[in-house]
Amino acid sequence: MREATRDAADHIALVSVGPDRNPRSWTYRQLLDDSERAAAWLLARYRSGEHIAVWAPNVPEWIVLQYGAALAGLVLVTANPAWREAELEYALRRSHAVGMFHVDGFRGTDMAEIVDAVLPRVPQVRGATSFGGWLDEVRRTERPTTLPEVHPGSPTQIQFTSGTTGAPKAAVLAHMAMVTNAAYVHERSGSPDGATWLTALPLFHTAGCGLAGMGTVYQRGTLVLAEVFDPALMLTAAQQFRAQVLSGVPAMLHAVLAHPDLHTYDLAALRIVTSGGDAVPAELIDRCEQQFGTVFSAVYGQTELSPIICQTGPEDGREDNRFTAGRPLPNVEVAIVDPLTGTVVPTGTEGEICARGYQQMLGYLDMPAETAATVDAHGRLRTGDLGTMDDRGYVRVTGRLKDMIIRGGENIYPREIEVALGRHPAVIQAVALGLPDARWGETVAAALRLDPAQPVPSAQDLQRFLRESLAPHKTPKSWFAATALPVNAMGKLQKFRLREQILAGELSEL
Repeated sequence: MREATRDAADHIALVSVGPDRNPRSWTYRQLLDDSERAAAWLLARYRSGEHIAVWAPNVPEWIVLQYGAALAGLVLVTANPAWREAELEYALRRSHAVGMFHVDGFRGTDMAEIVDAVLPRVPQVRGATSFGGWLDEVRRTERPTTLPEVHPGSPTQIQFTSGTTGAPKAAVLAHMAMVTNAAYVHERSGSPDGATWLTALPLFHTAGCGLAGMGTVYQRGTLVLAEVFDPALMLTAAQQFRAQVLSGVPAMLHAVLAHPDLHTYDLAALRIVTSGGDAVPAELIDRCEQQFGTVFSAVYGQTELSPIICQTGPEDGREDNRFTAGRPLPNVEVAIVDPLTGTVVPTGTEGEICARGYQQMLGYLDMPAETAATVDAHGRLRTGDLGTMDDRGYVRVTGRLKDMIIRGGENIYPREIEVALGRHPAVIQAVALGLPDARWGETVAAALRLDPAQPVPSAQDLQRFLRESLAPHKTPKSWFAATALPVNAMGKLQKFRLREQILAGELSEL
């Protein structure tokens, strides 16, 4: 932040846009001033090294707190604003937070009331601060003459894992890991120095506060931050601030493309669209490039890796851009490993994607057994994803180890089925998963989001379509239609919840 201010003091660093208010903006000089005063405000109440939690949507005070905490040597615990009492209490206990910051309300939820209810049950939290009026307090605080020395390898944030398979774990991430990773992602995307990035990616996740937030500072660019995701808000902001880069998970991009007035917005400044957090369909990449006249950059990684290890860039050919996760970023070692023996497999052979390098988490907080299970004997972090790597270093993600379907002793990988179904003209999104079966152990099922403009296919139609490219045992036995699929806050599919919905009879069967 100090380097960026020296280079571009009067350049706009941050613009905050919301559906119900006028935009607010900060130059680099103003953002550094607020951040240093925030550090002094924090150090009058907390000790360097302590953990403080933030429970809020994408308000600009979140960014000021993030930099203030970093300058003060505090560890920021990021909490999903969609959480309820039990989830917030779990996060505060698990993270050892001694203070917390929050907005008073969000999307009809009285967050201040929830905080008041939770705090008596978490006695280590010494107090809570509402963001309402906090920035005014900060600006009345004297700028510090000295601040603690903060080591680049020390913890900066505690991020909770996505929780796609169960209770989230608290991953501890370092300053150098998050800053460097954000820089590499911006470079690989082809983003020019000084670019304006528009995103509604949530700040409580590494993609929001790290890739978008820290990456724009690295490039002396402008972060246009949407407080909430709304397609009309995003399009209006893209037009008003001449955004050059649009960043969002696939579900966000689908919603922007589906906006009925899309053609009325001037989006001529857009040059790049970036996405990740879940598999990015080739069809979505095609539509973005055709509609916006942009290039597309897809990222792949996970929270424990701060978060990106592979990425496609503008120099990649169409096949690589659509059907691979790209090449590893600089200074990360990616290996495809036999999940049973732990040995690296030959190129082109499927195995578990593993990575090691500067960006690895410092560990799961107070969970040594879980940390040891995630990091192998060679120091490689196991992603739990299956994939291959070719001789050029391009990685393909083929599925999740935990999602693998075992039917009568045969291993079936859902990703292969999902890709094949994605080619059907009536299918917007396909999810393959295993359901319990007394005879086979598991049988293959598919849940589909269908295009309302197309005729509804029958189960027989879909089976015939799949049999053209897949073996009979991989063809789903059961087919379900869904208007929406369960996702976490980052838009990542939660198959365990989808399985629960199917078993509870909540989806209609084709």
